[in-house]
Amino acid sequence: MKKNEAGPTHLLLDLWHDLQQPDIYWQLIALLACLGLAWGLAALLQRRAPDRQGLLKVLQAQAFPLLALVLLVAERAALEAFMNVHVIKVAVPLLLSLTVVRAVHHMLRRSFPKALWLHSVGKFFSILIWGWLALYLTGASTEIIDALETVSFKMGKQEVNLWMILNGAVVMVLTLLASLWAASLVESRLMGASDLDSSLRIVLIRVSKALFVMLAVMLSFSMVGLDITALSVFTGALGAGLGLGLQKIASNYVAGFIILLDRSIRLGNLIQIDANTTGVVTEITTRYTVLRNLVGVEFIVPNEALVASIVQNQTFTDSRVRVGTSVAVAYSADLEKAVALLEEIARNHPRVLPDPAPLALVVMFADSGINLDLGFWINDPDQGTGILRSEINMEIWRRFRQEGIEIPFPQREVRLLGGGSCNCCHGAGPE
Repeated sequence: MKKNEAGPTHLLLDLWHDLQQPDIYWQLIALLACLGLAWGLAALLQRRAPDRQGLLKVLQAQAFPLLALVLLVAERAALEAFMNVHVIKVAVPLLLSLTVVRAVHHMLRRSFPKALWLHSVGKFFSILIWGWLALYLTGASTEIIDALETVSFKMGKQEVNLWMILNGAVVMVLTLLASLWAASLVESRLMGASDLDSSLRIVLIRVSKALFVMLAVMLSFSMVGLDITALSVFTGALGAGLGLGLQKIASNYVAGFIILLDRSIRLGNLIQIDANTTGVVTEITTRYTVLRNLVGVEFIVPNEALVASIVQNQTFTDSRVRVGTSVAVAYSADLEKAVALLEEIARNHPRVLPDPAPLALVVMFADSGINLDLGFWINDPDQGTGILRSEINMEIWRRFRQEGIEIPFPQREVRLLGGGSCNCCHGAGPE
């Protein structure tokens, strides 16, 4: 919002005077011609490129008001020397306000897609923009700006007034919205880049968002007229706060960037921190990492814990892991046949990899039977191994029964030897 140095303008009053002039019809014809041409060009763009993405999609959605605005500005400059063009002068800020309202609503939806307050904030911005347009058309905006500029005070060496504060707040909000919207465009483009590693994409998204927000703050300060060097006080205080009271938070953020950059932990990895904390990595932020186990429980792990402690990453370089189960057979069983059956059962399961091939080993000659161990490899450990072991064991039990291979269980023989008497039961014997 800029102050009009030429004094108050009453566009609505000038338009009322033009309505009583004969050239009003030529103004209306010129206005309708520009609007019709802009509408046709916008429709042509929609038909020619219906699947545009990112910035081109936004420009395509705003094609009609933008084209109409450009055409009206050019038409006003061409006709102003020959006749009054107050109809076009009123249409230009109307179209500009429409463009700004639609752009703000789009940036809000793109920057905060799940926010519950989205509708209320969008409505507030619409009222603010259309209200300022009404003040501008009636010429009241200049008087309001002059009144706000009379209330001034000093902040250090900088003289500040109410108009500068309000203007700066609006400019800062709009530039922040624009920066978040631009960051969302970069995020959508990076997330679609399948050739980039997921961790690297997250790093680039976080860094780009921080850079866009920083650039928006500095740009808004410059547009308002505040000295950017005033930010040095804030950054110094922030550094002191991080050094004194925010060590843990700062270390988590640093650890988050380390994890994202060295790619030691990536999305989809199956990791285990301790006996009770294991799961698949579903989200990596700059402060924490989210793990989700097989029963749906989610663990929020500070990034510092992943950097400073030992982490078991089962899918770090290779997603294949070995799974095993054990069974015993009786000493009377055909040992070679039992080993071949175990390997065949594992090979027939759809989750078991053919390479490396399943392998059954004779582990030990135990008291009750011969212990066998079956090992096989899978490449989807994030799906769990409990059900897989259960299915393999059930098939082992069924096939062993069919083939007559006995699975032993511990047995004990108790022998009672006669020929004597117990003193504890019958008292003392004869002397």
